[in-house]
Amino acid sequence: MPSLFSASPFPVPFSASFPARDSVVAALRAAGCVFAEDEAELLLAAARTTEELTALVDRRVAGLPLELVLGWAEFRGLRVAVEPGVFVPRRRTEFLVTEALAHAPDAAVVVDLCCGSGAVAAALAAALDGPEVHAADVDPAAVRCARGNLAAAGGRVYAGDLFDALPDTVRGRVDILAANVPYVPTGEVCLLPAEARDHEPLVALDGGADGLDVLRRVAAEAPRWLAPGGCLLVETSERQAPVAVDTFTRAGLTTRLAVSEELYAHVVIGVRE
Repeated sequence: MPSLFSASPFPVPFSASFPARDSVVAALRAAGCVFAEDEAELLLAAARTTEELTALVDRRVAGLPLELVLGWAEFRGLRVAVEPGVFVPRRRTEFLVTEALAHAPDAAVVVDLCCGSGAVAAALAAALDGPEVHAADVDPAAVRCARGNLAAAGGRVYAGDLFDALPDTVRGRVDILAANVPYVPTGEVCLLPAEARDHEPLVALDGGADGLDVLRRVAAEAPRWLAPGGCLLVETSERQAPVAVDTFTRAGLTTRLAVSEELYAHVVIGVRE
């Protein structure tokens, strides 16, 4: 497994002038990879032999997400291990972490619900001063992956449905509650890119009829788990944001919407006053 707290998320290629580079770029470009040159460098760096390189390129050209080909995803400067069947962390979710740290830079207790690979919890652990870290997911594959990624931070990862998975000792003490819930409406899952639709678990994508089923459940329970001044952060879409904000407010949280135009990210933030 790659080192979670590597100084750089990108390894050094074993040969910057590897003769196959042009061929790799051409194969990736023909397969529709928009960032073929960048991907080629990463694949070259990961391969120790020409046979390994061929196998990696073949898997990528066949449509496997680059992160699953490499075995890791870059997230806020960390190399987070990912496995087949586990949701791949998105760059836009880095904005959720940024907002969490801005609100609670001294957070002592962090919870990551719907944790997937544990990328959000890992990024928070790396930025904070030795927080108590908890994470949970209903998918056994995600739990296994997150446990590996959070081991260095002493994080505890639980299998179960949202708050039911957490120990009662955490109730009322959480400073940052991050929940990267599924928010794709059921009828729109079929419209997702094939990399997500074919290689990521449906439970990490499908958010119900309007995409907000899991968000509503998290918002309803969150006040009982947050510490005074603690915050709940959930990523959503621009279209869903108004309803999500209203849901947080109805749950008794002081709510605002944070938007990153650069990352096209929308994060609803609710604070227990």
